[in-house]
Amino acid sequence: MSAPASARPAAPSYAAVLRVPHARRTFATALVGRLSYGTVPLSLLLATQRATGSYAASGAVLSLYGAAVVLLTPARASLVDRHGARRALFPLAVAHGGLLCVLAALTWRTGAPVPLIGAAGVLAGACAPPLGPTMRAVWSRLLADRDLLRRAYSLDGVAEELLFVSGPALVGVLVAWTVPAFGLLLGALLMVVGTAAFVTSPAMTGPRPRTEGGGHRGGVRGLAAPVVVAAGTGLAISGVELLVLAHVGADSGDTDLVPWVLGALSVGSALGGLANGAIDWRGPARTRLTGFAVALGLTIAAAGLAPGVWTLAVAMACAGAFIAPALTTAYLLADESAPASDRTRAGAWVNMAVNAGSSAGGLTTGALLGHLPLPLCFALTGATALGSAGVALAGGRRREPARV
Repeated sequence: MSAPASARPAAPSYAAVLRVPHARRTFATALVGRLSYGTVPLSLLLATQRATGSYAASGAVLSLYGAAVVLLTPARASLVDRHGARRALFPLAVAHGGLLCVLAALTWRTGAPVPLIGAAGVLAGACAPPLGPTMRAVWSRLLADRDLLRRAYSLDGVAEELLFVSGPALVGVLVAWTVPAFGLLLGALLMVVGTAAFVTSPAMTGPRPRTEGGGHRGGVRGLAAPVVVAAGTGLAISGVELLVLAHVGADSGDTDLVPWVLGALSVGSALGGLANGAIDWRGPARTRLTGFAVALGLTIAAAGLAPGVWTLAVAMACAGAFIAPALTTAYLLADESAPASDRTRAGAWVNMAVNAGSSAGGLTTGALLGHLPLPLCFALTGATALGSAGVALAGGRRREPARV
């Protein structure tokens, strides 16, 4: 399905995206389900710590859950491409929600065996519906106009970032009134209700017919550049979060300022994402992807030279301005590279890459801190984004359209 010509003004805007038939309902219901991903991780961490009394156990359970969510995303997305969102997503949502309820029951009181909580966490993560990749595939079907599609992806990325900020805040409110396990029940409710409403939208269709080159074994072709840049961006983001903590601690000793500095990073990313969608880009997507990754890496490297906390906050806002554009462009390039029958899975590979990079970034940066000067740590973190840009540039020999 694509937007009729009358729904697309000469200068496409975010309002034009939401005026496309069925777009608002589909997008809103997907966001309800995706809010679960903003509430569940912190709820699981707090509930497990309360039930076991062990920070090590809670960290291990959260890691197992996160690994299952991230690493199996392409496989679950492949189910959506093969069987259609209506047939694949809702059973996954019900299974995921049911297992979150099991986790809530296990962690409601103290004394549950840690291996049992961990096993339930792995199973819950393995069933997590790929709502983000599916919604981006739906945008691609709804919007034949590539300018509108770019704006839709930018809007989607900014909304997702806001969900991951508001989700933990919502858990914080809940924890003040009830046990953390209640947050797992809330996550289950959001996921099941949101997914049910999402898959019943008129915008949802059955599986796409396989086209030549689509659905081949070994993955979708043409994904190296977006996947590598997404992974490099994820590595840089998680590394920066730890470096900001170290920088603020060394500069003022007041770690209460850390959320404000990281908030500047999020604000910069949101504003950069909106600006990226509003600008009428003329160059190819691969060139923009490379440019955003280079700008992100250089800005992070320069942030290590910030003389104070507030200068660092400004530097983080500047770095953030390239995060959402880089990820949005990676999703767009993945969508362009995939046949219609594999678009959900293509987006899922990018999604997995950024999340896997985020998981690894803290570990690698933590290993560097204490052994190398802080400015050098910033420079090396920025180098991950620069390196990913080099890979994208090296793979740019494939011809692509002038505008995406």
